[in-house]
Amino acid sequence: MKQIAISLMVIFLFISCKNDPQNQSDQAPLVKVESAYPEALESVFKAHGGLSNWQSMNGLSFGMERPNGIETTLTNLKSRHSIIETPTYKLGFNGSALWVKELDTISYTGNAKFYNGLMFYFYAMPFVLADDGITYEERAPLSHNGVEYPGLLISYNDGVGASPEDQYIIYYHPETYQMAWLAYTVTFGKDEKSSNFRFIEYHDWQNLNGLKLPKAISWYKVEEGLPIERRNTLEFVDVDISPNAPDGVIFEPEENSNIIE
Repeated sequence: MKQIAISLMVIFLFISCKNDPQNQSDQAPLVKVESAYPEALESVFKAHGGLSNWQSMNGLSFGMERPNGIETTLTNLKSRHSIIETPTYKLGFNGSALWVKELDTISYTGNAKFYNGLMFYFYAMPFVLADDGITYEERAPLSHNGVEYPGLLISYNDGVGASPEDQYIIYYHPETYQMAWLAYTVTFGKDEKSSNFRFIEYHDWQNLNGLKLPKAISWYKVEEGLPIERRNTLEFVDVDISPNAPDGVIFEPEENSNIIE
């Protein structure tokens, strides 16, 4: 009788372990979550502080030294509302209206639609490559000064942005995955893609709130589709990135401003 009781106890314990949810979870196969981005781009994001860290931020501002003084850009990272301030004009976008306000007697002669968001896009590399409506494709490496930088081509779906025909190629260091180069085309106002790539070298970085962001970038002269000589360098100053969103009033058209149709 004692042996039967022991046998029944063993059977009970076996059934209990088999039906135990914790025990089942230990045995269940792991489910792999598919990423929306190529593995290489995920590694680039990680090398620059991580995409989740970037997505936790809401406000970005930076300054640039221009011939007539400092130009500052402030952007809401979620809505992409922005304002650019220079000594001679302000250029703002509140999500629906693009506006310019002249600050002195010099008339604004720039292309507001083209320039709005341009420098922000260059500055916010590589994280803006996680935007919606983007497709990715591997490209041949860029060979420069004895280093082979793998490339990733970025294209846009129809109707995405002001210039959906634009293309970008990000080149990253093969060991650190840190972004090194950006090749890009300019197709604003055109309905077809271009094969004329311009090159920017990302050669100086700074760490802010756990993110690695540009401190200086350089444009290069291009021959036969390759960068050959540094042409000019742009340094960024007074950079601030924060989880706090800018006051939305900042982006609204000011008195005596012109709405760009």
